[in-house]
Parts: sequence; C-alpha cells; structure tokens
Amino acid sequence: METERNISSGTFPTFLRNWRTRKNMSQLDLALTAGISQRHVSFLENGRSNPSRDSIASLGMALEMPAAEIDAMMGVAGYTALRTQTAADDKNLEAIKQSIDHVLRGHNPYPAMSIDRIWTIQNANEAALKFFAGLGGTGDLNMLRNIINPGPVREKIVNWSECARALLRLFELEVARRPNDREAQQLLAGFLMQDDVADIMKSPAKGLPSPLITLQFQINNQIVSLFSLIATIGLSHDARLDDIRIETLLPADDSSRNWFDNQS
Repeated sequence: METERNISSGTFPTFLRNWRTRKNMSQLDLALTAGISQRHVSFLENGRSNPSRDSIASLGMALEMPAAEIDAMMGVAGYTALRTQTAADDKNLEAIKQSIDHVLRGHNPYPAMSIDRIWTIQNANEAALKFFAGLGGTGDLNMLRNIINPGPVREKIVNWSECARALLRLFELEVARRPNDREAQQLLAGFLMQDDVADIMKSPAKGLPSPLITLQFQINNQIVSLFSLIATIGLSHDARLDDIRIETLLPADDSSRNWFDNQS
C-alpha cells in the first residue's frame, strides 16, 4: 500500500515560504489559521526559530497540505514523518486493506482497482485483471503509462486524444498538489516530452467538452465504453492512506454492460 517516493530536498524556511506563497496567504493569515503568532511564523521563515513537530503539523494542516508534503516538511526540519509506524498502525492498515479488497471484489463483473498517487495499481479485482490482460497489457502496473505511451492498450482506445488530454490534466492537478514529489514530476515530464502528447495538450479542444469523458475500447468488433468513479479515504493524515485511490470502471451504455455480463 506504500510506494517509494522521491521528495525534493530543501530548507524548512524555504519549504514553508513556498507553500504559503502557493496558497496566497499572508504571514498573518497563516498565523491565525494555524493558531500561532505572526512573529513566530516570520521567525520560522527567516530561520531565526526552529519549528517543533506540533507547529509543523499545525502549519501543514492550516496550509491544507497533502499528508506526504507534511511528512516532507518534517523531514527538511530534521524530524521523522508525522505518522509513527507501530504494530497498531500495521493492524489498522491491514484492516483498511481488507475493506478495500471487499469493495474491489464487490464491483465484479466490472473492473476496479486501488491505485497510488502516480496511478500505479496496488490491487485489482478479477474483472480488472481479466480485462487488462485481454487488452494486451505489458505487465506495467502504471495505468497512465499503459494509456498514454504507445502500446497495445493505447492502440485499442478509439478516443485516445480526448482521454489522454483529460487524464493528463487531472494528473497535472495531482502533481501540483505535491510540488516536492520528484517521482510524480518526472513521470508527467516524460509524458509531455512525447511529440504526440505535447501536440494534444497544446491544441485547443474542438467544440464544447463532453459532460462525461468515457474510455472507448475497440475490442474485436465492439466498442466497449467505460467511465470511472474515483474514491479516496477521507480524513487521513497518513501519507500511506492519503495516496490511495479506488477507481471503479462502469459501462457507459447497455451494449458495454452486456459485453461484461457475457464475460463473467
């Protein structure tokens, strides 16, 4: 449930100042929201004071930072991550994993999977494994690479340009939420370096956008259309849980629904 992450290095004053600037907050605004003095915020940003773990946690929540970014800020200040992994934590994580598995199994005969912050599949139900194997997946567990990069999965997506643009716009927003996550930044940059991807991202959309973007796969002589619902774990201050997404794929029309019913 946890993947390796490469976090940019830096100093705590710079880290805090950059995040406050990103949120368009003054030092006074941040101080009032975090429940500390403006003078202390100023001293933290110019390096005259050293932060405590509690003040970092308060500042991170006041800035609405993702849990991974709060952990990164703890790291540049010389502290361990906000969460402390204990036997109780492991037990709770296992219980959550079992609940996620239950949701995935309950979504059969339609595909469902749990993915991390860079869209790498962590677990999948039987329908998803069967569906992606049928598309000719290469074994790469990253959904974005399978869809964006040339290969057997991309070749079967009828409306690839529309889907690629929408997915990368969504991923750009995710990367923006984690400005110190080098792994995610490098993945996005790699996609944008491809000429065909750069072209569709630069070209204006034709006409009004569809109210719902579906993934349309050409499978043999049929178009199988799917839309996705993405769920997250609410109210988590643990980066391992904050990263998890549960993506469920659903048929967008009766013919696609019948196609899945016939596969089970």
